[in-house]
Amino acid sequence: MYKVIIKEGKDRTIRRHHPWVFSGAIDRIEPKYTEAGWAETYSSTGLFIAYGWYDEKSHIILRLISWKKKDNPSDELVKKLVREAVERRRAFFSLPDTTAFRLIHGDADYLPGVAADVYGKEIRVIVSSRFAEHFLPVIASELDRLLHPSVIEAVTDKQFAGLEGMSERIRHFRKGEETKEDESRDNVRFIENGIWYEAAPGKGQKSGFYCDQRDNRAIIEGYAKGRTVLDLFSYTGGFTLHALRGGALSVDAVDSSESALRHLLYQVHLNEDKEVLPENSREKVNIYPSDAFQWLRDSQDGKYEMMILDPPKLAKTKSSLENAMKAYKDLNRVAMMKIKNGGIIATFSCSGAMSRDDFRLMLGWAASDANAEIQILRTLSAGEDHPVRISFPESEYLKGFVIRVIK
Repeated sequence: MYKVIIKEGKDRTIRRHHPWVFSGAIDRIEPKYTEAGWAETYSSTGLFIAYGWYDEKSHIILRLISWKKKDNPSDELVKKLVREAVERRRAFFSLPDTTAFRLIHGDADYLPGVAADVYGKEIRVIVSSRFAEHFLPVIASELDRLLHPSVIEAVTDKQFAGLEGMSERIRHFRKGEETKEDESRDNVRFIENGIWYEAAPGKGQKSGFYCDQRDNRAIIEGYAKGRTVLDLFSYTGGFTLHALRGGALSVDAVDSSESALRHLLYQVHLNEDKEVLPENSREKVNIYPSDAFQWLRDSQDGKYEMMILDPPKLAKTKSSLENAMKAYKDLNRVAMMKIKNGGIIATFSCSGAMSRDDFRLMLGWAASDANAEIQILRTLSAGEDHPVRISFPESEYLKGFVIRVIK
């Protein structure tokens, strides 16, 4: 095991249990680094701080796992953290109308770079760190032992593959062992808030579906009745489906991926067939494969009474926050200018580098530039299966507001 000594004055945040240690905070490591491995972390005065995983090929050189001296850094500790994460979601396994939710939420569950979601009988893991890649077989084995899924599919997060020096790949585990993909494997079906979804194996963004918006989709449904709706960055249409069930007059869905939009239409048909959506819901939906920013600029003034703005992560790091703030501001400014007076906008950011206060400030700037007033009706975040760890504010990555625009 390595011994890592932190520079004087650089241990304040990690003493408060922030899990990330960058190379500039490290005074020395003993013995000399050869390969990734467990490390004891000490202050400059020799006091124990935490156990972590040290890897000089990672963009976060030391990821802290446990601040308990009694813990034994090992595969068994990783298994214990998996068990505890699953146990914390016990209530989700008995929900009557939802079979999709998050099992492991990365550093918020003390497992850096590991995001695991349940979709019906399958589990999908998003790997975004070298730690997660190294311990994936251990994590998959423990998840299989606890839950017995039909398959565990692990996908490397494209956004972090380059940063972490990982190759992009998809791996599969059955009965605790890594296996080859079953080419005849069917799409997985699951329900969320009573609405049916279907995801193809190894397809789509990250895990193929975003569980973090579950509560927000249900909230937005309550505003849709009798409104013309724009679902911008719609992906496969979770918000569209809820708007239709909520009684929207029409929904225009815009996304850069035509295949995602085609799948959106399929899911509208699926829910009509299951009598979850009203008859003729398909006739209320139009899809537009397009750049969402440009499409919004070109849209008709006053056409929409409700807009949903759910863009991809625009601020991937703190260094990119300034440019991202400008992009978020431009998006929301144009939406405020285009929406009908008194209209509702549900606007989101999934950028961990942007705080909720930053996001709220940006909305104020956008409203000023749009010569509009806004009223905040609801403050939105991810569901409780995506907990926010108070010592790790970056875990509050998803934030949103429902606003009314007055012009």
